[in-house]
Amino acid sequence: MEIKKKNVLKLYNLPKKIFFCKKCTISNQRPRIKFNSKGVCSACQFAEFKRKKINWKQREEELLRLLDKHRSKTNKNDIIVPCSGGKDGSWVAHQLKFKYGMNPLCVTWRPIIPSLIGKKNLKNFIDVGFDHILGKPDPKTLRNLTSLSFNFLGEPFQPFIYGQYNYPVKIAVENNISIMMYGENGEVEYGGDMTYAFRPYNDFNIRDKHYFSKISPKHWKKYKIDPIKLKEFEPPSINAVKKNKTQMHFFGYYKFWDPQENFYYCQKNTNFQVNPNRTEGTYSKYASLDDKLDGFHYYLMFIKFGIGRATSDTAHEIRDGKISREEAVYLVKKYDGEFPKKYYQIFLKYCKINNQKFEKIIDSWRSPHIWKKNNGKWELRNTAWKDL
Repeated sequence: MEIKKKNVLKLYNLPKKIFFCKKCTISNQRPRIKFNSKGVCSACQFAEFKRKKINWKQREEELLRLLDKHRSKTNKNDIIVPCSGGKDGSWVAHQLKFKYGMNPLCVTWRPIIPSLIGKKNLKNFIDVGFDHILGKPDPKTLRNLTSLSFNFLGEPFQPFIYGQYNYPVKIAVENNISIMMYGENGEVEYGGDMTYAFRPYNDFNIRDKHYFSKISPKHWKKYKIDPIKLKEFEPPSINAVKKNKTQMHFFGYYKFWDPQENFYYCQKNTNFQVNPNRTEGTYSKYASLDDKLDGFHYYLMFIKFGIGRATSDTAHEIRDGKISREEAVYLVKKYDGEFPKKYYQIFLKYCKINNQKFEKIIDSWRSPHIWKKNNGKWELRNTAWKDL
């Protein structure tokens, strides 16, 4: 298969001139992010708004009114919470059950290659007393889709993203549960489409626009993927969703969203465990622990946009008041773009490729407006530390 050079600028509608947010470490290469006249990104603007302008007592009252409409009187499951056992979904589910008296049905879509710490955290979470369903796609189909997605989209996580968003909706429809509660609205919290920043729910078609690269699971039929097996990755029909009156809400609209505080809460309440060592590409030990292929998703983000895992982590921690921009830039310079070598051989074997093909695919996603070669080595043209 010929590996063609990708036009990243056109594919993601990126600006050619690169600059960085004046408050955090994110650049204007994050798809859909906006900046004001002062050079501050939309995520930082929203972080300041939610800290200073939102009446969180009123938002909690909104939440209570919503939950009261859906609360079961017969102790049946009354709300769907997508949850992997990680700090964020676990916080949402635990709050709903033990603070607000709901009876959540927690839904997990199996990671591509589950990590030991991820499996342990999921078990610890379930053992607290949660009803739980685990979606397990056909292994051969999952593997083929992962390989195809890496080859053609530069995103090995695409099949996981399909299931992560579609499977809980299926379970909601099958169990006649009309409300789903996700964690945060990623577009709002991390910088993206702010269309729905000030309402508690999203339309279901947003998933295709933002998370699925405008490519649905059906796209892969032409690569001889069994259509019956592909259905595992597809959502229920829109008619079924409407008939069920399914709503997808964000807990972060009603409750102040702080990932680090979610971590502390889950350490105490769901026996959440951290990695013994920091995660490759960043400085933290407690985020995105579930999948051995997780690091390759973040590495591809670094290649495509010059935005790696440490950049994403530091940007949010600046907005949450945990670290200064100077501290963040130091961490980005030290860790961002670190190659995920721990599971590299596992990744190659799983995707049925060799090192040479991997490097060709990676380089096909390097845009010349982001990257240049210096003495035979790739380096970023623009960095946050040069912007200080």
